[in-house]
Amino acid sequence: MCEISLKSLLKGALAGVLPAALLSLAACGPGPSVLPERPLTGSRSGDYKETEATQLARNFAIHGVDVSKYQGNVDWNAAHDAGVQFAYIKATEGGDLIDSKFFQNWNGAKAAKLPHGAYHFVYWCRSWQEEMALFEKTVPADADALPPVLDVEATPTSPTCPRRLQRDQTLRDIKNMLTEMERFYGKKPIIYTTVDFYEAMFYDNALAEYPMWIRSTKHRPSVKYGDRAWHFWQYQSDGWVKGIPTRVDRNAFYGDAKDWQTWLKTNGFAAN
Repeated sequence: MCEISLKSLLKGALAGVLPAALLSLAACGPGPSVLPERPLTGSRSGDYKETEATQLARNFAIHGVDVSKYQGNVDWNAAHDAGVQFAYIKATEGGDLIDSKFFQNWNGAKAAKLPHGAYHFVYWCRSWQEEMALFEKTVPADADALPPVLDVEATPTSPTCPRRLQRDQTLRDIKNMLTEMERFYGKKPIIYTTVDFYEAMFYDNALAEYPMWIRSTKHRPSVKYGDRAWHFWQYQSDGWVKGIPTRVDRNAFYGDAKDWQTWLKTNGFAAN
C-alpha cells in the first residue's frame, strides 16, 4: 500500500527535491489532483510544453484561473464543469480604468456558483486613494466573494508612467491600499506579484502578514521565492480551459481539499 501524504510530498517538492517527489507519485499511481485536462484540439494540439511548474502543479488539489477582458466571453458553467474551482477577475487599473468584461465575468462566475474574487492592477502614477476609490466603487462588497487582490508589478516600459519606484515609499503605498481593502471588504486582501517585483520589494519578509499569490511559470516556487509562504501560485500563463476561448492563466491553491473548504468558510463563501 502506498501512503505518501500530499502535504509531505509538497513540502519536499517545494524545498527543491521535485524529481524524487515525482518518482514517489509515479509509484503511487494518479494523485488527488483535479487539474482540468487541457482541451487541446486542432491547431492547439501541438503547442503545449510541459514545465517543471506544470508537473508539480498537478499534485495540488485545487485549481483556478484569473481572467480579464482579453479572455473574451467566458462560459463559466463550462469552465466550472471542466474542473475550474475558483476564479479571480480583473476589475480595475489605476484610478480610472474598469475592465470592460468585469461585470460580465463577475455575474457569470457568481451564477455558476464558482468561488470568485476581484483584483486591482496598480498604476504607479496615481495616488493610492484614487485607486482604491475606483476599486471600491466597482467591486461589490459581497459577503461570499473571495478576498480582494492587489496586483503589484513593475511597469518599466509604461509610456505614461515612467516613475522609478523607491522601495520604502512603494511599500507604504501598498500597505495603505491593503489596509483600505481590508477596511472596506472586511477580509484580509492578497498580494499578487511577479519575480522581479518580489526581489526588488518583498525581500526580508516585507508585508509577510498578508497572503501572497506568486507567479512562477517555469519552475517550482522555491527557485525564485525561497521559503516565502504563499497561498496561490500562478503556474501557467498559456493554458487552455474549456469554456474560455483564449489562453488563460492557471493557478493552484496551497493546501488540500479540506484546507480549501476551511479557507472558503473563513472568507464567507458557502457552496450551494
